[in-house]
Amino acid sequence: MLTIAETSFSSRLFLGTGKFASSKIMEQAISASGTEMVTVALRRVDLSNPNDDIMSVIDPRKYTFLPNTSGARNSDEAIRLARLARAASGNRWLKLEVTPDPRTLLPDPVETLVATEKLVKEGFIVLPYMNADPILALRLQDAGAAAVMPLGSPIGTNQGILTAFQIEIIIEQAGVPVVVDAGIGAPSHAAQAMEMGADAVLVNTAIAIARDPIAMAGAFAKAVEAGRTAYEAGMGAKSTNAQASSPLQGISEDLSFL
Repeated sequence: MLTIAETSFSSRLFLGTGKFASSKIMEQAISASGTEMVTVALRRVDLSNPNDDIMSVIDPRKYTFLPNTSGARNSDEAIRLARLARAASGNRWLKLEVTPDPRTLLPDPVETLVATEKLVKEGFIVLPYMNADPILALRLQDAGAAAVMPLGSPIGTNQGILTAFQIEIIIEQAGVPVVVDAGIGAPSHAAQAMEMGADAVLVNTAIAIARDPIAMAGAFAKAVEAGRTAYEAGMGAKSTNAQASSPLQGISEDLSFL
């Protein structure tokens, strides 16, 4: 069971809501994934309108709603969006995104830390999207982040976990849950993150743009579960030398009789 800010989740797969062909397909994909945490860009949704295309298909009694500040270019813009969202919905949960460069969509570490410090003091439950920087993860944790969300690779690239070495350090040091976000393009990438010991993964593009998003959502759910099970079962240590699978003890070294 995953716990973030005293809220428990049985699913370790979080879903984004962008790029789906229709709200109906998004709704079915969310259901097929088994997720309990759904994120949506504050610039795309009217939180105060129950008839909004997205709000009307996401049951708040079933899912934890995680608004995100996608599109914010600095801490001031992110904080303004967060305050507007809470005023409209009363929701304190927030996925903090500060991405000043529209070409790379890489997070600004300084502005992310500044915004986290201020929003936590205002009572928000902050999950910051961040570069896979172990030092920054500790700083965000110390600032009160409820979880940290290091990127596997840039948003929407489907390149998988190119930052595995740094994420392993983050996981080893973290005192809060680690949710691998961005770049996860295949169920095998999600399984890899879970096998590494990540607490959860967030997926959007890989599911939304699949030929069959509903089937792909189910595939990701199975991959996340398999990866977590493998991690808990205990992975064998890697070795640069060959290791015989069968015991050699008692076998004669003289094989000339063969």
